[in-house]
Amino acid sequence: MSESSIRSRVRHFVEENSFYRQHGFALTEDEKFLEKPVADSRYFAEMITFIEDEFGVHVSDCEITQDNLGSLRAVVRFVSSKQPYAVG
Repeated sequence: MSESSIRSRVRHFVEENSFYRQHGFALTEDEKFLEKPVADSRYFAEMITFIEDEFGVHVSDCEITQDNLGSLRAVVRFVSSKQPYAVG
């Protein structure tokens, strides 16, 4: 799957399921989710479920980091790096 397709799907998820939708903020590539009141434990649990269901990749506990899930660019890079190992 292309990075642009991954980016589009992740952007849609974030915009529909977070602070960005409620307050009309524009989501940039490198904006840190933890710097907005978007990222609580429930949000990250939903993000992980979305990534696993949507892209068929497993997110292990040690991969739940700012570097992997902290911004739109980070999520796209993380999912892209796991694509050869996707199960669905």
